[in-house]
Amino acid sequence: MSASGRRLGIALLALAGCLGAIAAAVMAHGAGRDQLRFIVQQECVPNWLKTHHPAPCISVSLIGHGSAAPGFAVLADQKGGAHFLLIPTQSFSGIESPELRSSGTLNFFDAAWKARAVLDTVVGHSVSRSVIGLAVNSIWARSQDQLHIHIGCLRPAVYDTLHADAGRIGRTWSPMTIRGFHYQAMRILGENLGSTNPFELLANGIPGAKDEMSRFTLFVAGMDFKEGPGFAVLTGAYVPGAETLLDPRCSLASAHARTRGGR
Repeated sequence: MSASGRRLGIALLALAGCLGAIAAAVMAHGAGRDQLRFIVQQECVPNWLKTHHPAPCISVSLIGHGSAAPGFAVLADQKGGAHFLLIPTQSFSGIESPELRSSGTLNFFDAAWKARAVLDTVVGHSVSRSVIGLAVNSIWARSQDQLHIHIGCLRPAVYDTLHADAGRIGRTWSPMTIRGFHYQAMRILGENLGSTNPFELLANGIPGAKDEMSRFTLFVAGMDFKEGPGFAVLTGAYVPGAETLLDPRCSLASAHARTRGGR
């Protein structure tokens, strides 16, 4: 082959590689908002059913048999740190999905709370309930169109506000300002959420929310009230995603561990 032919061949190979890269980028962009659904439904669940190893997820829990069974998976967030995601194995686009408020659907917030021990594996010790938060973003603040609940630790400023105002968080929605943004807050008592569904509390308790759920963000924080253990539930429309209330470094966990150790 002549030198000019070799140069042409090299150029054609480079062009093919470039076009392939562009095609891959286009495909990745097109499927980007469906990435979590793909990982859970096409990788974690099949791996769990075949081998009982849920990779790349940490765990898969199914209520029933087969890939169509309802359930959820827990996945480490790609950004790393003390930050995990609970993702239903069935398809739900996000906070606006009406099925999440159905009595026949799993309470995914309760499942996320019970999965909080995954934080211990990163932090290195048991994390106090009072520094743990669960977050669901609004449609504008999320990057994925498969419901996922962020499991992480509260930012110190969020913790300080919630505990300073704990006595004013009642059993019905009332205003609260956190980091300069306006939310509505209410309390739930109990070690776990049980059948109390935050999606339902939002839809039925905030005027107009049921018809415009997509614009709301939803946050659940573990609390220790004077009356006993419980939760503070926060919601807001057109505020930053609830994920921003979490600290992937979990700096509060170390501070609380030192406090407990000093007693």
